[in-house]
Amino acid sequence: MPASNQEKEFVAYIVDLMQSIGPVTVRPMFGGFGIFLDKTMFGLVADSVLYFKVDQQSCSTFEARNLEPFRYVKNNKSYSMSYYQAPDEALENADDMAQWANQAYRVAIKARKDKK
Repeated sequence: MPASNQEKEFVAYIVDLMQSIGPVTVRPMFGGFGIFLDKTMFGLVADSVLYFKVDQQSCSTFEARNLEPFRYVKNNKSYSMSYYQAPDEALENADDMAQWANQAYRVAIKARKDKK
């Protein structure tokens, strides 16, 4: 299903807030949007919710705030990925967004290196 105008506006707002960390770009994928910096995906938007890449260490920060992991259903089975919902303050100002986005980007870079 194509993204609604409201979701496209939300994604544009998010990308604009993130520009202080570098030339952040967005690509449609899997019915949502991937958020990239230097060809590394560190965030995603699904159903107008922003999620950041996490690892074992950063995951606890999100869980302590009762933020939810990104989940999807395939063949009547629920799956979660290593992305957690962004906190509200990240959506409210560029400084907070930069802090959270930078952390997610570092996690994504480390995950890429660990795969190699």
